[in-house]
Amino acid sequence: MRRARGALAVTVVTSALLMVTTPARATPAPALTAVGAILIDGTTGATLTAKNPDTKRQMASTTKIMTAVVVTTLPGVDLEQKVTVKQAYLDYVYLKGASSAQLKVGATPTVRQLLYAMMLPSGCDAAYALADTFGAGTTIAARTADFIARMNAEAQALGMTNTVYDSFDGISPTGNNLTTPRDLAKLTQRAMTGALFQSLVRTTTYSTGGTSALANWSNSNLLVQPRPAGYGHPGAIGVKTGTTTAAGKCLVFSVTRDGRTIIGVLLNDEERYVDSMALSDWALGPAAGSRAALRRGDTDPIPDVLD
Repeated sequence: MRRARGALAVTVVTSALLMVTTPARATPAPALTAVGAILIDGTTGATLTAKNPDTKRQMASTTKIMTAVVVTTLPGVDLEQKVTVKQAYLDYVYLKGASSAQLKVGATPTVRQLLYAMMLPSGCDAAYALADTFGAGTTIAARTADFIARMNAEAQALGMTNTVYDSFDGISPTGNNLTTPRDLAKLTQRAMTGALFQSLVRTTTYSTGGTSALANWSNSNLLVQPRPAGYGHPGAIGVKTGTTTAAGKCLVFSVTRDGRTIIGVLLNDEERYVDSMALSDWALGPAAGSRAALRRGDTDPIPDVLD
């Protein structure tokens, strides 16, 4: 997968109308370019608006939300445990053309560092390292398979009835790494109750501590990145990007304003940032400094990472 520059749109489009459920609002929800979408109240889980919310689709690197949940909720997990970076992790990234945290072979990042490496630059090498470390088995293949089984067990426990994982990072070997906007929103609501997870997804940059060829890992989510690198969308607190050829551009986002929080999921959405800004301004009211007035065709200041 390669880097591609995505165009952003801000004006309301004439795509299929969204179904507004609760609460009723004076103005209709903005139409979206997303193929599948949902916006929920981050506290109650009530659906505010949705578009094809129960249709299964590939989810790209939004998969890593579940990877992070499985690791961070393990009983007695030691976040300062050191993990040795194996050549296999780097070979995997190279062969798959995947997004990378550019970990160094032989480096010993902590579990905490690997979580940041996975969630900020969307490092598939870091996701591999976590799955290999926390799965059970005598081989890498067995351990990663066991870890994916744990992801599926967690999905079942959360009532994510339309979700199945065949991957720890979203690069699906079978095409059967599927979720729905509703399931992904449910997972994210659960994930955002964790203080560590919240810290991960709202962080803009994090020092690699010499474990990577990079000095710092930067968050690929432009909503939380300050200008001029990103959009600095008022109140944005996460969550995760994802892009593959099969899944299209995806974004899970969360915004808090005046004590209210919303969580949104956009799957296969060419205008994911603009749609997310329009939805958050619709649900929470426009905020000073919002960039939801950009014109269709305005260019994203940073290339999208295909991950």
